[in-house]
Formats: sequence, structure tokens, C-alpha cells
Amino acid sequence: MSKILITGANGFIGSALYSVLSQQEFNIVPVVRKPSSLKNELIIGDISVFNSWSAYLNKVDCIIHLAGRAHILNDKVLDPLSEFRNTNTHATLTLAKQAASAGVKRFIFLSSIGVNGNETIQNPFHFDDEPHPHSPYAISKYEAEIGLKEISAESGLEIVIIRPPLVYGENAPGNFRSLMRWLSLGVPLPFGAVLNNRRSFVSLDNLISLIITCIKHPAAANQTFLASDGEDLSTTELLQRLCNAIGKNSPLIKIPPKIISFGLNFLGKEELAKRLLGSLQVDITHTCNTLSWKPPFSIDEGLKRATHGH
Repeated sequence: MSKILITGANGFIGSALYSVLSQQEFNIVPVVRKPSSLKNELIIGDISVFNSWSAYLNKVDCIIHLAGRAHILNDKVLDPLSEFRNTNTHATLTLAKQAASAGVKRFIFLSSIGVNGNETIQNPFHFDDEPHPHSPYAISKYEAEIGLKEISAESGLEIVIIRPPLVYGENAPGNFRSLMRWLSLGVPLPFGAVLNNRRSFVSLDNLISLIITCIKHPAAANQTFLASDGEDLSTTELLQRLCNAIGKNSPLIKIPPKIISFGLNFLGKEELAKRLLGSLQVDITHTCNTLSWKPPFSIDEGLKRATHGH
């Protein structure tokens, strides 16, 4: 029976992964920041200051490292990059070094498509594109990737890097949850004419399927995989399909994207404008071919599963 340590085991992705792996033949060590309800959980407090992993790595075959400092909308810290680095870079590398010393075989790191960049103009992102991280969050993830590859080269620890775009699912945080709430309340949204952009998404279920495939697949070692549902949508299409999943008529008002863009930029919301109006496409051919994997759920199935509480 494989022994797997999962950090961030009670988070949005971690709790769903824990629940699926618990039903399979795995011995799981769930690592959490503060007490939750997971069996045999290891409570470590702030991961950016915790550094004594070795006692918990005995006979661990694989680490799935999900814990991290995510996007924070109204970040009040003076130096966001150094805060992101403390958690996403230094804490990751501390764990990986101790894992290598303890003889752990494989380390799966959940990175971000932001490492590639924050928008695509003509071609989708590929796994081997030159990285262009823009945000402090993406920079911290990219620096962790670089450090992990160095540790792997020195120690033989197998590294698997997964870069997802926006992950949606039931209880998803951030923008997805807000959109779902507004649509289920029937709030009219001004995105009925945002038809020319294309964005990739990945459902929680598809991402978990990919992570589990990477636990044991021999070809996953020392690879970088991009993740998505395999179908790209415009913002208008996404909202229409979300409405279908919730069973509501889509209250979308057709306002020209240029006007929305002007308004959001005027309010200092440039990043939000990019996410709603720009394109971000991901090519998962390398992921599918290398792992003989394909996303088990379509976007429509993913959205239905994400909204079944609504």
C-alpha cells in the first residue's frame, strides 16, 4: 500500500483529493494548518515556518504538495512577493529537501498556469514554453519549480509539476463562486457580448483525476503538465453554460467589451478585465499523450457537478 502525504489536505482541492484517495488503496497522511475533521491529520500551523518534516516522512512514497498562499484579492501586506515566496517557494523547497533525504520517491507540486503568463494572444500555452510569470503569486510558484528541479537533479527525487488554469468545482473560492452566486440570484451581468475571447478551465474532478494518475505513472517523473478540461470557452459561453447547469435563464446584458474594459481599467481593475475579457488557452496534448490520460468529465458535466448544491 502506497503511503502518501498531502499538504493542504483540508483545502478546496485537498479535501476533494483526500476524499477520493481515502476510498482507494492508499495510506494517507493529511497535513493541515489547523485542526479539521480528517483522520490521522498532522497539524503543523503556518507551513512557512514549519521545518521539521523528517519525523513524518518515514516510508512515504509520494508527496502531493497543495498547500500554498493563493491569490489574495485585497492584499494588505507591504511586500506581497516576499510573503508569497515564504510560503510557495521556501516552504516547498524545505519540504522537498527533507523528502529527498528521507527517501521519498516522488513529489507532485501543484503550480499555476500563471507561470506561463497571464494571457494568450494567438497560440495556447504549451508545457515547454518559456515562462513569463507576472504576478507575485506566479513568480513564487515558478521559483519553487526551479528549486524543485535542482533538488531532483542532485537527489533523484522525482518531481511532477502540474500547472492548472482556474479550477472550478463545488465550494470553489474566488471569482467562480461570485459568478455562481450572482447567476443563481438572477443578477443581470454585462457580459453578453464577450464572445471573442477563449479561456481554458479545469474542473476539480478532472484535476484530481490527473493528480492521481501522476502518483504512480512511470512517465510522469520529472515532467511539467498543463491541465484543462480540453475545451475552451468565451466568457459569454461560460456564463450561459453555468446558467444551464444551475437551471436559470441567463440574465446577460450585451455591453461591448471595449466599454467594460474601459470601466474596469478606470476602477483600477486591470487584472479582472484581463480575466473576464482576455484569452488564456492551454494545450494539454503533451499531458494526454505522456500519461495516456484524458479529462474524464466534459465542461458541462463539470459545471453540473460544481453547481449541484444550487
